[in-house]
Amino acid sequence: MDLLVDALAAAEADSGVRGLLRRADSVHAVRVASWAYDDLARRVGAAVGAAPAHCEDTGLGGHWPVRLLDRAAERIWSGESEIALLVGAEAQASLGVLRKAGLDPVADGGWSATPGGPPAFDVDTLGSTLMQSAGLLAPTRVYPLFENRLQADVGLTPAEAAAESARLYAAQSLVAAGHPAAWQPRALAPEEVSRVGPGNRMVCEPYPLSMNAMPHVDQAAAVVLTSRRVALELGVPETRLVHVWGGAGADDTSDVLARGDFGRSPALECALARCLDAGGVVPADLDIIDVYSCFPVVPKLVAGVLGLPRDSALTVTGGHSSFGGPLNSYSLHAVATVVQRLREQPGLALVHANGGYLTSQHAVLLSRVAHRAGYVGRSEPTAVESAAVRTSPAADVAAGSAWLDVTVETATVEHDRSGGPRQAFLVARTADGTRTAVATSVGDAVSAERLSLDALPAGRTTHVGRLIRLVLSDDGTATLEETA
Repeated sequence: MDLLVDALAAAEADSGVRGLLRRADSVHAVRVASWAYDDLARRVGAAVGAAPAHCEDTGLGGHWPVRLLDRAAERIWSGESEIALLVGAEAQASLGVLRKAGLDPVADGGWSATPGGPPAFDVDTLGSTLMQSAGLLAPTRVYPLFENRLQADVGLTPAEAAAESARLYAAQSLVAAGHPAAWQPRALAPEEVSRVGPGNRMVCEPYPLSMNAMPHVDQAAAVVLTSRRVALELGVPETRLVHVWGGAGADDTSDVLARGDFGRSPALECALARCLDAGGVVPADLDIIDVYSCFPVVPKLVAGVLGLPRDSALTVTGGHSSFGGPLNSYSLHAVATVVQRLREQPGLALVHANGGYLTSQHAVLLSRVAHRAGYVGRSEPTAVESAAVRTSPAADVAAGSAWLDVTVETATVEHDRSGGPRQAFLVARTADGTRTAVATSVGDAVSAERLSLDALPAGRTTHVGRLIRLVLSDDGTATLEETA
């Protein structure tokens, strides 16, 4: 809450209008993932002396800052609102320090107790029963499945794909090095990003720690949105105004195993296409771009849709690894930074945000110049339809047999802190086309090694398309063997 109020105070000072926050009639708050608050948006309003008629708190998801911006802009355009506050913050770094010191955040740190503590969430809302049984809930395990399939689909070797990711994150780190709010403002060479070793252990192949989002941060961002008329009446200088043209979003099923394939994201493609179409522009018209970058595969997919090289930096902040990944609220930092950039460099900007497992997507266009038609966004997302995929637990497909031969669709291997393969996660098709997913037992290094990118069979550059035998265990895991 302190971070949020500080960010709002800075936003008011930036506007040049004293008392602006007290005039807010709407507050939109991105859910804090590091600490639980009841009625956060209303609490924020009260903290700045406002009495908002409309308050909105979100669920989990990194898409929310951009979707809220689009939604708030639409409400202002329709006359439902005149001044809206958008806020988001995390304090996971401080929370970690307190816990490591054995201190209670409420009793010793004075943190809020309404209700306080880590927010509760229902695991049943994340994915499907099959995803859960296969251990595919942690984003660190799921996103590598998309990366490894993309590597196979575009025909790169693992080394080539890893070098691409390293160039991408190194380019982002250079941007972070010049950002005053960056958590790790140090430019990295591609070799530093890709080199696995102490301080940069392998997490899930092919992503070492440097290619994972950094959520252990204390970062907050705030945006004040008004109608143009109100801004000018309050005395905001014309040179400070940045216009929200509007954007669009799309949602896929949260069950990644029910989607058509792992080499693309229909929701991402749909959201970007609808956003550009709403603005009447094409990718070549974009001067500034910030893309969600929790893992390299996300900006790679966006770059592919926009017709740009997959190792393009596509960030104004420096990305989730170097700038910081304040969980649900990262993209609000991107919006705030884009506003500052547009004041210095007039043009057209696109901010993209991603939630879930490439599940919820939203993009928005901003410019110093208003769109000729005013607000042109489509704030409510469209649902994309995935191709029908038949899924089933491996044991059900095996129908009593102790083993099952499958063809690999995608896979990843999680490593332990000592650097060795700890557990493999496999998505595969059976002979009749049924998709299944399994994990190997924790500590079964032999099985995990069979799907490691470091142990590809001679002549192969990917495990995708490879036949492998699952020897099924009673606990739902599997031992991996070569097919007979």
